[in-house]
Amino acid sequence: MKLTKLTLGLATLFLGVASAASSYDVKFYDSVWIGATQIKAGDYKVEMQGDKAVFKSGKNVVEVPATVAKSDKKYNFTTLSSMDSKVSEIDVGGTNVKILFGPEVSSSASK
Repeated sequence: MKLTKLTLGLATLFLGVASAASSYDVKFYDSVWIGATQIKAGDYKVEMQGDKAVFKSGKNVVEVPATVAKSDKKYNFTTLSSMDSKVSEIDVGGTNVKILFGPEVSSSASK
């Protein structure tokens, strides 16, 4: 009985950690373009769902094609790589994860 409870508890813990690992907080101080989608300034939660990044802020949800890559180093801060307000990469602070956006990405948005 104790072994079953311990196994169930550990499984729940691992699922919680796994789901938290794919969700990141990002703040945009100005409006930015990711692919063909403009994202307004504000606080967003970014979740990777397969081959797309889902940006959520309140009821606003924006999906953008993206890939995840791992870096050799851990990022101290969340930073954006951009040119002319077009974001090509987000390095997630406190992790070695970077989210990459291609130049020809298409996107869909829903509210």
